[in-house]
Order: sequence, then C-alpha cells, then structure tokens
Amino acid sequence: MTDAPIPSAPVESYPQGEPRETRLKRMKMRSMRRGIKEMDIILMRFAETELDGMSEAELDDYDAILTQNDQDLYQWVSGQKQAPANLAPMIDRIAGHK
Repeated sequence: MTDAPIPSAPVESYPQGEPRETRLKRMKMRSMRRGIKEMDIILMRFAETELDGMSEAELDDYDAILTQNDQDLYQWVSGQKQAPANLAPMIDRIAGHK
C-alpha cells in the first residue's frame, strides 16, 4: 500500500452555491453522524466551536475531511499515522482542538 496523497473533496461533495447557513448545518450534522463513536465525539466538538468562524477556504478543507474514512481519520487525528499533506493542516487543527 502506498502513501499517495488523498485528493481534496470532490466538487460534488456539496451543492454548488449552497448558502453558508445551510452548508454549516450540513457539515455539523455530518460531523455528528460518523462511522465510529470516537470520530463522532471529536468532530462534533470541533464543529460546534469552530465552523461558524471559518472562512470559505477553511470550510472547503473541512469538507474534504468529512469525505474521508473514519478509521483513517482517527489514526491521523490521534497521531498513529501521518495525514496526507493536503489534509494535514486541518487534521492538525482538529487534533489540537480542546
């Protein structure tokens, strides 16, 4: 298995022209309803305190995170594996969130 970079969120990951309020609600819901409980807790807490203040570019980065597999996400956030370079800044931000 190679450590090839994981692509950013595909364009179809969210509706184009989606109003910001709708986008934030969708992202918060996706943060709470994950595949494993640990990621539910980590992403829900992060989303509740951070999403409202994020720029559109930061929201794009977070949307890319939401498209990833929970097992991989957990290993990246917990430091068990190195996150792909294109996701690392947001993963680091999530991991450092208190």
